[in-house]
Amino acid sequence: MKGFKKILFLSLIIVAFTFFVIIKSNADKKEKTAVNNIEEQTQTEEDFYQEIPVFTEAITLIRKGYVQEVDSKDLIYGALRGMLSSLDSHSQFMDPKEYEEMKIETKGEFGGVGIVITVKDNLLTVVSPIEDTPAFKAGIKAADVIVKINGKSTKNITLYDAVGKIRGEPGTEVILTTIRQGQKELLDFTIVRALIEVKAVKEVKLLTDNIGYIKLIVFNEKTDEELEEALNKLEKEETDSLILDLRNNPGGLLEAAVEVSSKFIRRGKLIVYTQGREKKQTMRFRSKGREKKNSIFFSCPLIVLVNEGSASASEIVAGAIQDYHRGILLGSKTFGKGSVQTVLPLSDGSGLRLTTAKYFTPLGRCIRDEGIAPDIISKIKNQISNIQIKNEEEKKDENDKEEVYDSQLQQAIDLLKGVRVYQKQTSK
Repeated sequence: MKGFKKILFLSLIIVAFTFFVIIKSNADKKEKTAVNNIEEQTQTEEDFYQEIPVFTEAITLIRKGYVQEVDSKDLIYGALRGMLSSLDSHSQFMDPKEYEEMKIETKGEFGGVGIVITVKDNLLTVVSPIEDTPAFKAGIKAADVIVKINGKSTKNITLYDAVGKIRGEPGTEVILTTIRQGQKELLDFTIVRALIEVKAVKEVKLLTDNIGYIKLIVFNEKTDEELEEALNKLEKEETDSLILDLRNNPGGLLEAAVEVSSKFIRRGKLIVYTQGREKKQTMRFRSKGREKKNSIFFSCPLIVLVNEGSASASEIVAGAIQDYHRGILLGSKTFGKGSVQTVLPLSDGSGLRLTTAKYFTPLGRCIRDEGIAPDIISKIKNQISNIQIKNEEEKKDENDKEEVYDSQLQQAIDLLKGVRVYQKQTSK
């Protein structure tokens, strides 16, 4: 018995010593990691400050030797513009006037043509035309590259300058010259500016066989309210499946994207998260859930239509629905605009719009530059035909006019019919 106790005592000592070694080893690793991080940060800062003299040297040489006198502030502002634009297509420097205009335009109305643009691969690119706006009616398409504005080249133009040139007084004209994939010649579009006021839900209707259809064209302050009304309307009409059309939807408010996702994904589920270098830039946004807990839209067959013009908030909704297998994505790969820009004021009244984080889907897929690939790839075909509509008032006009046949929409309808037949068979 004494021998057993002695062995047990020695075993306990060995175990305790082992734990001590492990804890000490982990502590040493953490301390070493912390020291390495500090050393790396110190080294990075030293490298940065070593480069500052090169910057001041270049400014001195320019001021002294350039063919004409240059204002110091213009040099600094020019350097800041170049520095920000070298980071990515969404970061930019704004001088005091531009910064003030940016603050005003977020509050008031303005004249424009109705397109969302970005600088992609150093080219001024159309993210998407907003439906029912002058640009959309003129024929501008997603992925068009704008090479001229009113005859002047857009080479090296900043995003802010491009927006300023395209916007203007309602009723005035602007000429956009574009390059379109598959077209050999340049395309000129003369567009009359207008006040851009867009409803979030463009269309809501009941298609054939009780299939609901909602066309969502922007994510703004009223999107949640308008979509709720549309869903209530379809529910009263006894829809049993839904097509959510996000094609050519350039996005908008992050909060609206979460609210839209919450119509189809139950409360508490992660919809999107942002991740940046600073801890405060890492945020998680969860579904709020609808007031109607027993809504059919949490479980009914769902298809989401997307294309290259679906961006930003549209991609957040599409990514969440795809990650949770809540619905089927049909169409073409989305634009890939998934980053957070933070506006930072500077001491002289100027400001920065700086990319501080990226958007990720619930399963950790990065949206920026990657986009969202649909479950079913489908290219649209332009033909003329009539779309079956159950609504009696629309049926009266159906024989009087022809509508553009939407092959992707028809494919979604056929797919939903197949899904419902399969569900009925498996439920028996």
